[in-house]
Amino acid sequence: MTKIIKLDDSLSNKIAAGEVVERPASIVKELVENSLDANSTHILIEIEEGGLSSIRIVDNGDGIAEEDVETAFYRHATSKIRTDRDLFQIATLGFRGEALPSIASVAHVSLKTSTGIGPGTELKIEGGKIINKKAATARKGTEIVVTNLFFNTPARLKYLKTVHTEAGNVSDIINRLAMAHPHVAFEFYHQEKEVLRTAGNGDIRQVIASIYGRAVAKKTIPIKGESLDYEISGFVAMPELTRASRQYMSIFVNGRYIRNYGLARAIQDGYHTLLPIGRYPLVVLAIEMDPKLIDVNVHPAKLEVRLSKEEELGHLITRSIKEVFEKQTLIPAADTKKRTEFQGYKSEQVSLDFERVYEKSEPSTNTAVKEVVATAEQNREIPIWTEAITTTSNETNVYPSQIKEDHDSETKIKIETEVADRSKEQLEPTQERIPVLYPVGQMHGTYIIAQNETGMYLIDQHAAQERIKYEYFRDKVAEVDPRLQELLIPITFEFTVQEMAIINEHLDDLNAVGVFPELFGKQAYVVRAHPTWLPKGHEEETIREMIEFLLEHRRVDLAKLREEAAILMSCKAAIKANRHLRQDEMFALLESLRKSSDPFTCPHGRPILVHFSTYALEKMFKRVM
Repeated sequence: MTKIIKLDDSLSNKIAAGEVVERPASIVKELVENSLDANSTHILIEIEEGGLSSIRIVDNGDGIAEEDVETAFYRHATSKIRTDRDLFQIATLGFRGEALPSIASVAHVSLKTSTGIGPGTELKIEGGKIINKKAATARKGTEIVVTNLFFNTPARLKYLKTVHTEAGNVSDIINRLAMAHPHVAFEFYHQEKEVLRTAGNGDIRQVIASIYGRAVAKKTIPIKGESLDYEISGFVAMPELTRASRQYMSIFVNGRYIRNYGLARAIQDGYHTLLPIGRYPLVVLAIEMDPKLIDVNVHPAKLEVRLSKEEELGHLITRSIKEVFEKQTLIPAADTKKRTEFQGYKSEQVSLDFERVYEKSEPSTNTAVKEVVATAEQNREIPIWTEAITTTSNETNVYPSQIKEDHDSETKIKIETEVADRSKEQLEPTQERIPVLYPVGQMHGTYIIAQNETGMYLIDQHAAQERIKYEYFRDKVAEVDPRLQELLIPITFEFTVQEMAIINEHLDDLNAVGVFPELFGKQAYVVRAHPTWLPKGHEEETIREMIEFLLEHRRVDLAKLREEAAILMSCKAAIKANRHLRQDEMFALLESLRKSSDPFTCPHGRPILVHFSTYALEKMFKRVM
């Protein structure tokens, strides 16, 4: 007797359903995508008990002709492709012809459809078998109802979650589809309660507001970018608006929601140092490309795709996000009612008429200002500030910005700043991204209180100088020379046999960055010297990171390693909390911050300063209503 048999259609459809119909959200996704492919402009989704008892989807699309209704439920029956060539230029969301037969094999399905010409058709299927087919009066479009899900595969039910969880999964799918297709009006109801409604007018920001709320939508910025192969558009949230997971990064390729770690990483790189560790941005990114550059036939649910020139696309995404943030003032505001945006330096901004004036902490003449920060021992030779601000002896009660330069004066205050080796062009007022801030005082030796005509600012002094030092070290480690520092005691690293094989294959990559491992026994390497730019006291840790990166990616990312080294050194050397500063030291720190390229967050993504507008303060004290 033969051991190999051909599965019947009923069983093969149930097996396919295991891939396509994972839960109610999977059914909603497949059916709504069919509606979108049918050129629908309005789609209604209604579910009961999280979709477990009932799913109803109504659209105003093209409908299905009477002679095609039964065929639509045959396995691999599709109107989207004809030849194998079509498989490599797919422009529709569905194409495999698995959704309808897979759904019908594990549920009760009722279908009403009409093309708008002649009578419509009604079809009922239970467990993959046609129960009834008849003519029916129906408007143009399709209505499909799915009930008794998994009635004939009860083992599948135990893998489903609670009603609220399943309803949440359905909601997530509909949210993604609504953002991908803002020109389509969506209505979503659960237990007869409205969950989502979109206008279908093509405005993505309105869809974002419908899903996440108006307050979130107001904190998003439009983004655009293009290359020869790709065109991207969408909205990115301000860095102050973060989430605890990557789920809020929605990436769409030709209207299809996808999951792609490389593109998600490119988005995070665009927020470089603007996000706290462990936090992720809210992004809605639409990518348009030639269908020939994407293979969507690599995953049953079509959530994963294979992209041609993915690295080029990643660079475009990162660059576009960085460019949009370079044009923004990223100071978190304490209020959202009225926010005064800094629009570049203006000469009249320094002519302030504040009642409080700048008071020197040490009024004695011919005294140089002391270093604000006690840097790490190995970095004491690096200057903290390097900009000279001069004053005359008769100007004792003015802000530093109001001090006039007088080379004949006996009193000169030289304040060293870490904006080292910057040209005069780089320090032009038009390049400064935050306004002049005038220190008023300090709280708990940690936060600087400053003001200007727009209101009050709180500045984290450690985060501020960490940013200044980071930009200094970032430039320094980029100027790495080939010199090595010999180690008194060599560092030994042990690995598995498999890891040793990978390292041996890529020794040239390690040698190129100044690391020369020598074989030491069967499963160990010894390192006798290291590049001079490695952070002092963290040489072994940094070299191990290089090797671990090599093991994972089969290459060494020198730029990433230098970046991490600069962050580490800036954190070690920055001013700590509970360090009391004089008024002139606070002002010098704020001026150095103002001249940095990204003065809004520290290298770890924490905010540096927060703005309280004059309006917000007046409202707090009931001066305005």
